[in-house]
Amino acid sequence: MKNMISNNTFVLAVIALISFSCTPQGNNPGVLEASNAASKVYVAPGEMDEFYAFLSGGFSGQVSVYGLPSGRLLKVIPVFSVDAEKGYGFNEETKPLLNTSFGFIPWDDAHHPELSQTDGVPDGRWLFINGNNTPRIARLDLSTFETVEIIEIPNSGGNHSSPFITENSEYIVAGTRFSVPFPQKDVAIDSYKENFKGALTYISVAPESGEMSLAFQILVPGFDYDLAHSGKGKSHGWTFFTTYNSEQSNTLKEVNASQNDKDFIAAVNWKKAEEYLAQGKAKTVASSYTRNLYNERAHLATSETLEEVQVLIPSECPGLIYYIPTPKSPHGVDVDPTGSYIVGNGKLSADLTVHSFDKMIAAIENESFETEIDGIPVLNFEDVVAGTVESGGLGPLHTEFDGEGNAYTTFFISSEVVKWKLETWEVLDRIPCYYSVGHLMIPGGDSKKPWGKYLVALNKITKDRYLPTGPELNQSAQLYDISGNKMELLLDFPTIGEPHYAQGIAADIIKPRSKKIYKLDENEHPHAIKKEDQARVEREGDVVRIYMTSIRSHFAPDNIEGIKVGDKVYIHLTNVEQDWDTPHGLSVMGARNSEILVMPGQTETLYWEPQRPGVYPFYCTDFCSALHQEMQGYIRVSDSDSDTPLKWSLGESPA
Repeated sequence: MKNMISNNTFVLAVIALISFSCTPQGNNPGVLEASNAASKVYVAPGEMDEFYAFLSGGFSGQVSVYGLPSGRLLKVIPVFSVDAEKGYGFNEETKPLLNTSFGFIPWDDAHHPELSQTDGVPDGRWLFINGNNTPRIARLDLSTFETVEIIEIPNSGGNHSSPFITENSEYIVAGTRFSVPFPQKDVAIDSYKENFKGALTYISVAPESGEMSLAFQILVPGFDYDLAHSGKGKSHGWTFFTTYNSEQSNTLKEVNASQNDKDFIAAVNWKKAEEYLAQGKAKTVASSYTRNLYNERAHLATSETLEEVQVLIPSECPGLIYYIPTPKSPHGVDVDPTGSYIVGNGKLSADLTVHSFDKMIAAIENESFETEIDGIPVLNFEDVVAGTVESGGLGPLHTEFDGEGNAYTTFFISSEVVKWKLETWEVLDRIPCYYSVGHLMIPGGDSKKPWGKYLVALNKITKDRYLPTGPELNQSAQLYDISGNKMELLLDFPTIGEPHYAQGIAADIIKPRSKKIYKLDENEHPHAIKKEDQARVEREGDVVRIYMTSIRSHFAPDNIEGIKVGDKVYIHLTNVEQDWDTPHGLSVMGARNSEILVMPGQTETLYWEPQRPGVYPFYCTDFCSALHQEMQGYIRVSDSDSDTPLKWSLGESPA
């Protein structure tokens, strides 16, 4: 029996060894490979990651923040969608951020985060991201990791090629994915070619404050404008937008928008646009849109509606924009760190076509044009091609760079990342992704100086990578080491929502700027109180304002009477703590709202309309001390015709 067990064990070991040797590398790494990968992503307890990674949440409407190389989720930042965890979009201070010309819209589809840059390098001040559905762009302050501004984009539908930045954060751009009637009006959809136009929007960014304003729009033919990147170095002053549907089809686009052999990259000379604006060439067009701004000192957002935009017409502005033919149905367009090469991949092609900026300029100077579309010259394809990466894979989408002369492109259909060499166009390496990879991200990989150590693949499908979670599985990110000649898969980690794109930056750039508290003496909220003895309750008609403080571990006031059914109750809570990482939450039983979460030195407001008489408890929702459980209070609600006097208690201690 003992020999039989030994023989069986030996046979099983041989079978296991044979099975492993037949497993594709990267899918089921052996012990040594797994150990090596684990050591590369291990961040010891108490130590910190080397990079921040900001991943779009897609249909979640949010941005998620991860540490690299650990893959640890650090924070989810609410942007376009309400978030009960933080009270975002529920408290009175942030509701205005979600205003649009259509009213309050508490959701959007967030696709492309973009870090602010100085001299073409991420500087860690702000992160911008697009709302794809109701066209918007948001700005996040990376000292607080909070959304501080959202601007709506008029004359646009599907804000997809957005918000890619110029190398000194002069502008962020927004191209319309869906062309729409311009100006918007009731027309037959089959009049598409006559009535539908595209808009390429340039939004200026104030150098010190980061505040956004719509500088101008360019009216372009009614194609679909898919993605964009602005030039850098020698191509600074230009932006490149991919287009598809040059057929201008309005139905069954998967067939009808793939008929032409070539679509286009729209090359916009935005410095020339500035000249035309200064000359008064723009037309003023009535267009209603909102701009919403959070004031950090007042701790509240305001919303304004603007009514017009400046529009440039290409036929009236020679040299403003050119079309570069590129293989049909391109998705991404990317510019290498030197600004010399523009990679625009037709996603129905197996080859990568790389365009030369120098050749583009020469073709423009030589007027090497194939034709003209609505006043936009179309350059000769052969005159602008730098080279072709042949047989790269199936379904090329997006390219980023490591700063060492290498490019990395995702292939959606063949589910892989391919590494290739700039200028020689040879394939150097390839590695599988799991599965159906879309964007990829190298920290700084779309800038002049990438941190070429890691690559993150953002995958649409996981299938067998994680424990099953019902009909829908999570999307995933995969981390690769690209520091050597060969790419190495290090880590899988699930993501929030659907990750479309990401941006990465060295942690040391952001950490020194991180805000720890809001200074209480700088709090300019109109309903802030700075001391506990200022706590009170005031009534004006059916509007009741409760001025409340929180500190470890009690609220003041903590007993309130005289509230009536139907009152409009505003609880203005000021967290008077001045210590890092000591927020306080507040929730009220029966309030048709979320909690609010208030940072040290900050004021936020919970709105409540009591519906029936009773005594309703409230409490702190964020653990703050050993006596957190005791941090609570009561609000007495009487009938609407009651004469219960208004009174409150700041708490009493026994003698």
